[in-house]
Amino acid sequence: MLGIIRNAGHVVYRVWFYILVTVPILLFFPILLIFTISEKTYPHFFWLARNLWARPILYGMGCFPKIVREQRMVRGKSYMLVANHTSMLDIMLMLVISRNPFVFVGKKELESIPIFGFFYKRVCIMVDRENVRSRTRVYRRAQRRLDQGLSICIFPEGGVPEEDIVLDKFKDGAFKMAIAHKIPVVPMTFLDNKKRFSFTFFSGGPGQIRAKVHEFFETGILSASDTSTLREEVRNVILKELTKK
Repeated sequence: MLGIIRNAGHVVYRVWFYILVTVPILLFFPILLIFTISEKTYPHFFWLARNLWARPILYGMGCFPKIVREQRMVRGKSYMLVANHTSMLDIMLMLVISRNPFVFVGKKELESIPIFGFFYKRVCIMVDRENVRSRTRVYRRAQRRLDQGLSICIFPEGGVPEEDIVLDKFKDGAFKMAIAHKIPVVPMTFLDNKKRFSFTFFSGGPGQIRAKVHEFFETGILSASDTSTLREEVRNVILKELTKK
């Protein structure tokens, strides 16, 4: 009986999440649509997404962010934001952490999600990982967004790993891009999102969600040959934080 009640609670918790995701989009649909017509208005879209979508979702789920920063981003400067990826809450938490407007690079498959997918494909840089041309287009679009003073966010594991994997191997894309554009890499560790809202349906619950913004990795003197070294150094910083006792 106790298990049935617990599972019913998890179902309600999941349904409530999707309500929180959907309702603000519907409420602000006309304004959001206007701000996606031109790339020049993206910072306004970002402000709305950060303050009227991401924050209400996290607080509405009872997931209260606690953010520790070893270094702070400078307004108006571009960065490469990277973090471990374990939950749909990662998107909201990343938006809350960064005041600097950034653009997600994410999987093309997410555009199929009703309502959310409509705006996702309009404002994010989508990549089809099975298509070489798609990866080339990502670099071109990222260059344009960086030229506009925006930052880029990539989850370098390339997807959500199996639940028993603490941190999957990192792919090169984020680090190649950071080196090519000479922008700092900002490693972040999300410590509780998997526990609060994982991809296992009957799991999760309210509570604190901790994030740590680590010291940045500068790329000004690096070349393409340093990609793998940078990738592993960043991964080790995040892995060390995840496995800290």
